[in-house]
Amino acid sequence: MQSVARNMPAVSAKRGFAALLILALSLVSAPCTAEVYPLRPVKIVVGYAPGGGNDIVARFLAKKFQEMTGQAFVVENKTGADSTIASNYVAKSSADGYTLLMTGMGGFTIAPALYAGQLQYDPIKDFVAVGTVARFAYVLATNSSVPARTVDELVAYARANPGKIDYGDAAPPTRLATEIFARKTNLALNRVFYKGSAATSQALLANEVQLVISDATALIAHQGSGKINILAVTSRERLKGLPDIPALAETPSLADFDFDAWVGLFAPAGTPASVVSGLNELISRATAEQEFRDKLAALGAEIVGDTPQRAAKRVSDDLIRNAEAVRAANMTRDPSDTK
Repeated sequence: MQSVARNMPAVSAKRGFAALLILALSLVSAPCTAEVYPLRPVKIVVGYAPGGGNDIVARFLAKKFQEMTGQAFVVENKTGADSTIASNYVAKSSADGYTLLMTGMGGFTIAPALYAGQLQYDPIKDFVAVGTVARFAYVLATNSSVPARTVDELVAYARANPGKIDYGDAAPPTRLATEIFARKTNLALNRVFYKGSAATSQALLANEVQLVISDATALIAHQGSGKINILAVTSRERLKGLPDIPALAETPSLADFDFDAWVGLFAPAGTPASVVSGLNELISRATAEQEFRDKLAALGAEIVGDTPQRAAKRVSDDLIRNAEAVRAANMTRDPSDTK
């Protein structure tokens, strides 16, 4: 009995040391596990055609993410049905951080009102917000064949020539902005649908349509070319990146006009919190770089770079606001949107 008693402290000490060793190893290995993401290429899915605002921001961000992590981030365009095809694809993907969605208000906060009861995903339940990257104010531009250099002149011309102005549209946000503009100015405009804002811009340049409200990315380079005229931006105030272009709200009859869009990064619901926070940190680092900020400013965009919680609240708030706007504009789903 005495022999057993003498050995007990030694056994207890060995067990205590082993427990401490296991604890120490777990503390060391836990951060390493979080830091290894991503181990393989990450796909960023965009629901719009190449050349538009969402696509360009996604490619800017993918390049920065690759520089920061040493791993490839690949942008994949899955177009169609108001970007709902892309959203549904990502919603059904593995929640491991290797398939992400770069999207804006169209597929997330306008499509639910247009496709009431028909969507196969829920923007709130099926996704986790990573962060909002930037916000865009759209520009109102006309083909130079329209004899107008101000918004007031455009409205006067359109009223004097009913049915002669076609507007190009590629996505629910630009369509909603144009319908709100037409309703507030009491104009009858004919809608022509295109696949992507780049195609819409080309249609304006070719005078296939005479007016667009669209993101500025594909239009700024043609301002001053004699082919188009950018008359206004849709935000309440002028943009820092486009200081010479007035806001629609500067036109007395449109004093309350305020419409801008956002683009953000989302992951399937259930994606590990460590991956979401890591991606949000990458967004913060990318958007803090002056080069990145300058590139977006040149496109008429401004950095947001918020938290996942604020991005999620933006989605929930927009769902309510845009549903009301869709109803007020009598906007319904167009069959051509599914092409």
